[in-house]
Amino acid sequence: MLHIKSLEDGIDIFKALGSNVRIEIIRLLQENNGMNMNDLASHLNITNGALTGHIKKLEDCGLISTDTEPSGHGNQKICTVHLDKILIDVDPSPETQGSHIYHTELKVGHYSGYDISPTCGLASASAIIGSVDDPRYFAHPDRYSADILWFSKGFVEYTIPNFVPSTQKIDKLMVSTELGSEAPGFNNVWPSDISFFINDVCVGFWTSPGDFGDVKGLFNPDWWYSYWNQYGLLKVLTINQEGSFIDGLRISNITLSDLSLESGAPIRLKFSVKEDAANVGGLTIYGKNFGNYNQDINVQISYTDK
Repeated sequence: MLHIKSLEDGIDIFKALGSNVRIEIIRLLQENNGMNMNDLASHLNITNGALTGHIKKLEDCGLISTDTEPSGHGNQKICTVHLDKILIDVDPSPETQGSHIYHTELKVGHYSGYDISPTCGLASASAIIGSVDDPRYFAHPDRYSADILWFSKGFVEYTIPNFVPSTQKIDKLMVSTELGSEAPGFNNVWPSDISFFINDVCVGFWTSPGDFGDVKGLFNPDWWYSYWNQYGLLKVLTINQEGSFIDGLRISNITLSDLSLESGAPIRLKFSVKEDAANVGGLTIYGKNFGNYNQDINVQISYTDK
């Protein structure tokens, strides 16, 4: 798996894939679980010399690998696909969007408060933390290393550090997180109303369609159980002076002015599945090493002069 975090970082990959011949090489290698150079050239109806140039471009950017193996007629070069998946972030990084943006990441296990009900659990990249379906382990010291957590109802709350200078005012707050429902095992059709709170003000909710487990999450560790939830959906919560939005769609008229964002005061972010919600389908939060997006809870605060 290759994660390209900016378009500039992927230039060599894009160039290598900008050829019908090289695309066909990758397809043949995937279908045949690797091939030698002579067979590849024969299938493509090109000379070995022409093939060598294509192989080098694919090998240089890590798309394929080659090994020399002995055969009955001397040594032969065997080509195999090295990368099975490529994830590309097309959004510019916060650092490139201007000097008036404060960016931070919150690890999934770094919550400052919680009140949750089973089914529930936490895990790091290497192991389950404590025992599943026992809320007491949400207070275990090892929870700071958690990269995924799940519960059926309740909340977890995070403290966002606020280093915006006192001479500035906050214009926009953005939170990017991979989220899903929480069903026993998994269930792709398992709606859940996930509410978002800032400083105890509910800015709205988003209905997760399911607890997805049909295919393995791109970043899940090898030991993660195949019959458990695998990935979520990347959601972007934005709050500005116009209202509150999920992925650009308005979820409420709550604006920054309603949130008591005092200069220098920490900002409290809560993810909740309320007991009286129409769809009480739980919550799973995916961080690095789990799901389809190799990220923690990303926060951006945009600010300008008062």
